[in-house]
Amino acid sequence: MAKKIMFIVPITTADDAAMTEYLNSCKSPLIDGVDVVSLENCPRHVENHYYKALIAGELLKQIRRAEEQGYAAAVIGCFYDPFLDAAKVLSRNMPVTGCAEGSMHIASTIANKFSILIGRAAWIPQMEENIRRYGCQHRLCAFNSLDLGVLDFFNNPELTKERLLTAMDQAVHVDHAEAVVLGCGALEFGFFRELQRRYGVPVIDANVAALKYAEFLITLSDCCDWRTSKAGGWESLREGELASWGL
Repeated sequence: MAKKIMFIVPITTADDAAMTEYLNSCKSPLIDGVDVVSLENCPRHVENHYYKALIAGELLKQIRRAEEQGYAAAVIGCFYDPFLDAAKVLSRNMPVTGCAEGSMHIASTIANKFSILIGRAAWIPQMEENIRRYGCQHRLCAFNSLDLGVLDFFNNPELTKERLLTAMDQAVHVDHAEAVVLGCGALEFGFFRELQRRYGVPVIDANVAALKYAEFLITLSDCCDWRTSKAGGWESLREGELASWGL
């Protein structure tokens, strides 16, 4: 059976083609393909709690579709990892991960300390929650804000690059980060390679990190039957409950 990964962009976007091409250029030869899907009739960014709440139903339906359609893994393509716990509950056997989970675990493996570049300081509280959940708070040097929102990244790429360089200078030369995480999937695809060459430290693209972490989880499942534990907090739904409630 073909091994494919569904990469879910949890917003409404105009075009998934560029992301599809980019992620397929980064995938392992062991993966047959990455399908990028975005959500319909949802916000165009999830920079606040309210917009994030609006995507819950469509996102989780897409997780269920991915497993029913035989995908080997699913990725939630947002650095907030929205509703990742719910997705792990909903999935029976398919691995599910998110950009923050993948990025932080990889960063913690290849560096003692890392900084996270973000769009706006208002994002920090939600990201701090994930850092604590993933046990990475002792490895974080700092958050470095570009003072730009998600839509600004697309509308003004030159300003985005300029502020990325300023934030990288701070992270590497002032905060002494040994690696830097680009803490938003909307930052320019592939630019991490240029930043790595310029600054001499690993620069982790959140989208690619999530893809690679999903590939890792597929390998664990295939080789060792190590899957998301259903013994506690990610216990599967009780069969028949949703149907009996008319859901």
